[in-house]
Amino acid sequence: MMAGSIDRILAALADPYRRATVDLLRQGPRSAGDLARALAIPAPAMSRHLRVLREGGLVTQTQPEFDTRLRVYALQPGPMAELKSWLSEAEALWSEQLAAFSAHIEAPDPG
Repeated sequence: MMAGSIDRILAALADPYRRATVDLLRQGPRSAGDLARALAIPAPAMSRHLRVLREGGLVTQTQPEFDTRLRVYALQPGPMAELKSWLSEAEALWSEQLAAFSAHIEAPDPG
């Protein structure tokens, strides 16, 4: 797993508006305008947040044929699965280290 990928994902999720956007998109694809209204933020701010989420690989943007001005955003499952895998590996390492420390502390004193 590439550290740069995890860094981009975490950076994209660092902002509360972007996390809220991800939560809204979990319900299904939405337009940028719908997302801005739901989060009560101006359209230019929403556009900036969506750009960061796209650059992090978390969302995709499509344009319906009937209205090329409309941008529809949807979640990409890959980056979240990658983040979940990285967190599981980190948790396993921490658990091993804590178990080793606990065993060391509880071992009888040889002297």
